[in-house]
Amino acid sequence: MTTALIPTMPMAKRLGTVLATLAAALLLFFAGMAHAAEPVKISRDDTALDLTATTEIYTNQGEAFQVSTAAGADGIRRRIEVRSSSPNHQGDWAVFALANVSEEQLERVIVAPHFRLVNSKVFWPDLGSQRIVAITPSEGFALDRQPSDEADVFRITLNPGAVVTFVAELSSPNLPQLYLWEPNAYKDTVNAFTLYRGIVLGIAGLLAVFLTILFVVKGTSMLPATAALAWAVLGYICVDFGFLGKLISITSSDQRIWRACAEVALASSLVIFLFTYLNLNRWHAHLGYVTLAWVLGLALLFGVAIYDPSIAAGIARLSLALTATAGLLLIIYLGFNRYDRAILLVPAWALILVWLFGAWMTIMGKLDNDIIQPALGGGLVLIVLLIGFTVMQHAFAGGAFQQGLFSDLERQSLALTGSGDTVWDWDVARDRVVTTPDISMKLGLSPGSMHGAARNWLPRLHPDDRDRFRATLDVLLEHRRGRLNHEFRIRAEDGHFHWLSIRARPVLGSNGEIIRCVGTIVDITEQKNSIERLLHDAVHDNLTGLPNRQVFLDRLQAVLTLASDSNQLRPTVMVIDIDRYKLVNDTLGVAAGDNILIALTRRLRRLLKPQDTLARLSGDQFGLILVSERDPAKVADFADAISKAIMVPINFANREIILTASVGLTSWVDQQENASGMLSDAELAMYRAKRAGGNRVEPFQPAFRSFGTDRLQLETDLRRAVERKELSLVYQPIVRLEDAEVAGFEALMRWEHPKRGNIPPTEFIPIAEASDIIGPLGMFALEQATNDLKAWQRQTGDLPLFVSINLSSVQLLNNELYDDIRALLAKTHCDPSRIKLELTESQVMENPEQARLVLDKLREAGIGLALDDFGTGYSSLAYLTRFPFDTIKLDKAMVRDESDKKAILLRSVISMARELNMRVVAEGIESEEDALELAKIGCTYGQSFIFGPPMGSESVIRLLKERFPLTKRA
Repeated sequence: MTTALIPTMPMAKRLGTVLATLAAALLLFFAGMAHAAEPVKISRDDTALDLTATTEIYTNQGEAFQVSTAAGADGIRRRIEVRSSSPNHQGDWAVFALANVSEEQLERVIVAPHFRLVNSKVFWPDLGSQRIVAITPSEGFALDRQPSDEADVFRITLNPGAVVTFVAELSSPNLPQLYLWEPNAYKDTVNAFTLYRGIVLGIAGLLAVFLTILFVVKGTSMLPATAALAWAVLGYICVDFGFLGKLISITSSDQRIWRACAEVALASSLVIFLFTYLNLNRWHAHLGYVTLAWVLGLALLFGVAIYDPSIAAGIARLSLALTATAGLLLIIYLGFNRYDRAILLVPAWALILVWLFGAWMTIMGKLDNDIIQPALGGGLVLIVLLIGFTVMQHAFAGGAFQQGLFSDLERQSLALTGSGDTVWDWDVARDRVVTTPDISMKLGLSPGSMHGAARNWLPRLHPDDRDRFRATLDVLLEHRRGRLNHEFRIRAEDGHFHWLSIRARPVLGSNGEIIRCVGTIVDITEQKNSIERLLHDAVHDNLTGLPNRQVFLDRLQAVLTLASDSNQLRPTVMVIDIDRYKLVNDTLGVAAGDNILIALTRRLRRLLKPQDTLARLSGDQFGLILVSERDPAKVADFADAISKAIMVPINFANREIILTASVGLTSWVDQQENASGMLSDAELAMYRAKRAGGNRVEPFQPAFRSFGTDRLQLETDLRRAVERKELSLVYQPIVRLEDAEVAGFEALMRWEHPKRGNIPPTEFIPIAEASDIIGPLGMFALEQATNDLKAWQRQTGDLPLFVSINLSSVQLLNNELYDDIRALLAKTHCDPSRIKLELTESQVMENPEQARLVLDKLREAGIGLALDDFGTGYSSLAYLTRFPFDTIKLDKAMVRDESDKKAILLRSVISMARELNMRVVAEGIESEEDALELAKIGCTYGQSFIFGPPMGSESVIRLLKERFPLTKRA
């Protein structure tokens, strides 16, 4: 046994090893193959079976795929191998098995739809494609494909009791649905859906065309947006229902692009419609920018759809959800703001939200049936239909307004809404007042505070208006007719009173009694304030708040009327004029001058009693009606108090300003005198005070009236004198002190009045400067002097003579002075160096900057400039360096000074002038000794009666011929 066994032991061991190796190989082989699928049992009565759940999907299995078949009737499982029919196959396969449990041969069709909205997802959705390339059964030949544009359809035949395993070659790993249909039932279902789709397509097409025609007819902005939405829905339905494939030939990959573009168009048109219909640009400009950016971003998706339709469709679906959310928020906000368009859009937008919710449940797989996808297409058409009705309502309503086809009630309602007035409704029967909108909010009160009984308004009314308000309502109720038109003041929460105006009419009941009073209530506070300001400004000065001249005269006339009936009233009128106020404006500016006037007004007011009146008559002139004092001594003391109050220094901009005033006063003595006459008398007294140097109080005297009349007559005669050539020039010699020879002349004007004789310049020159006569008068002097100088040169030869002509401040400030003098010199051919213009420092001081510009131009033209009356002002030394003077004329007051320091002062001034290369003319020299003394200390010229009085032009020629006998005539 052992021996027998020995040789047999190695043989058994080798056999076991071979069997183990074979088993391992078989295990590895079957691990790479698919297992057999469980068969789905089919009977004769099964018309439609969903094979999706029982179908097994195998991915990346290569070109050859092996699978175990389902066990047949004999219980044997066989293995089959299927090879792909397409060289581009990705190795994706599907396996399912069918078992015919009936005793009849069964004909069925296997249907795999290209696109199914159910479970297509939001992001990177499945937009459809060819699903099955071919189906191979475990017995028999490959199944025949049936023609269909929307699905992969294969016809099969199952013998009685047969169990067949089917292997489907997939074009992609996604197989959303696989159905087994009885052929006739499938045909009936397709026909039913075709009919439904045709009806929906017809309605959508008609809606799109109708809305487009409506847009052409009406042309409002919301109609093209609605038409665009309708066309987008029509396009989406054409793609979804497969109608596009019947119009043009498209492949399955092209259909994915068309479907993505349809969803992008639907999302874009919904955004445009929402923006246009709600007119969002009206509410905020930024909403327009956001919408434009949104639409442009969606427009770019059309390009993205060509390269990756899934991304474009996913973004479009997200945009639809965001648009619906944003639209919901906008409708809620605008609805609470009573925007009628937003309110009318509520039903349509609610339907859109329901549709989007159903679509979301569908694409997420929550709703899974064959009806949901066509139903969603019909829902889109229903949405467009409802939106179309909403838009047409606006279109026809707008047309009615444009054509005037609305009722009187509607017209009145629109007018009331447009006016912005508040409706005031008093229910008399229930004694309840209601305002719409609530007027309590405008008054700062809690909402509804002013609603209730009419008597509740009385505590808030102004005390002066309560009785009138109550009486007005009582009269209206008593008479039972008329209108309520009442203005009153009511106190707001902040304590201020508002002016309100009620305009209402009563409504009578069947018994003739007032049951209601309806009208409007308007806040007229601004209008009342404007009227008060206008009335105040009409009779008061805007700067000081004082009464103006007209009010002053009215009050004065009223006081005079009372005074004529009472011996205890004796009014006094004062006119106060601020001296040198123009200098303050020119130096510190108009704003500073205004502040100073306000300060002076406050000072004067403190001196008055309640019965007195202070007014501003003109720029720097005040009027005062003094009623509180009638004793002449006390009136004089009061006038002195006014002068002292004005003289109190005013601190402004770190400098101290001291002002004075000229005061003219007159007291009422004549009962026949009126207000304007008293004011004129006070003004004459004031002018008299100013002519006397200012800073004084001047009572009125009847002689002042004749002076004023004489001054006016003199001005009239002066105007005629210029025209009648009654004016002439005389010339006073100016000699060189070193040799007493004539160096020049000063031209002096004379007026020979036909009735009053010779009138001195000191009397008529101020009148000319106060009027517009000084301009022609100055040009007459310049022209006459240059003509006389040329005549002297023709008679006596070219002597080194000059003529000095006085210039007024009015001429100096005239912008045309330089051009006039240049034109005059060119006309007379006179040498500019022979002309010297004389100005006083007070004339230059009126406008230093303007004077400097004019004098610089004159000096550049070669005309000499002399500073007259040097030594009488307070800033002469500064003017010597600021202005281009080449000569100074020492005032006679300085030359005739009798003090011990006269010689020192003259020597200093003359020495300073010589250092500045300026000539010096001494006026008013009284003796030859003074002339010699001035010559010794360096004075250049002298002008005085000891050298010759003023003389006419003919006398000048004789003088020159006597002093220069050897000079030949030119």
